[in-house]
Amino acid sequence: MTVRFGAVTVDWFGLAAIRIAGQTGAVIYIDPGPEEYGVLDGHEPRDGDLILVSHDHHYDPDSIRRVAHEDAIVVVHDSIDAREIDRVDDQPEDLSYEVERVRADESFVLGPLDLFTMPAYNDPAGPHVDETGTPYHPEGAGCGFAVTVDGVTACWPGDTDRLPVHDELDVDLLCPPIGGTYTMDRHDTAALAETIVPDLVLPVHYDTFPAIEVDEDAFVVDVARRGVPVVIDR
Repeated sequence: MTVRFGAVTVDWFGLAAIRIAGQTGAVIYIDPGPEEYGVLDGHEPRDGDLILVSHDHHYDPDSIRRVAHEDAIVVVHDSIDAREIDRVDDQPEDLSYEVERVRADESFVLGPLDLFTMPAYNDPAGPHVDETGTPYHPEGAGCGFAVTVDGVTACWPGDTDRLPVHDELDVDLLCPPIGGTYTMDRHDTAALAETIVPDLVLPVHYDTFPAIEVDEDAFVVDVARRGVPVVIDR
């Protein structure tokens, strides 16, 4: 799926894998892995200037190598530890790129790009917990990202419930999860869109596998009725 919005072009490949390219040439990838879901599906451009990885579920060195050029900067959440991930061996610092670790409450500038992070987690008292009552995404184990490219601020909140911090977002393009089970669902996201009123909503993190299948048409109707522009894959 490709969307042109303002001065940027946005591609969604499935799950949370997003490519944002500005007219001035900057290319950002958000959560390009894991490779096991085939979200990149042969996509191997090695054109990424900046690769953002929100938490361990989306950390995949092979996927990073497929999208990053040799001088890329890779930004990962501070909690990511390859020793805790069965399918990977390389720590972020083992990759042949400049690697920066971030917390969930930082703002910084990388060349022409402005970025900030935000908390991303599941409430232990909420619905997104496993059979033992443990959140799928514990607090402190991940983040969301917002990045400003050529005057457009795009936001991926991460694998998360809707949190109070999200109500304070001021973004142009919101790329939220809507699949439920592990994240906020389409109802949560529609309510968030009505609260912050971005210029466009492009939902992600749905339909890649059965547990996150959703009625995307119902989501579009819900958001549109709230007066917020929305686009989905067709």
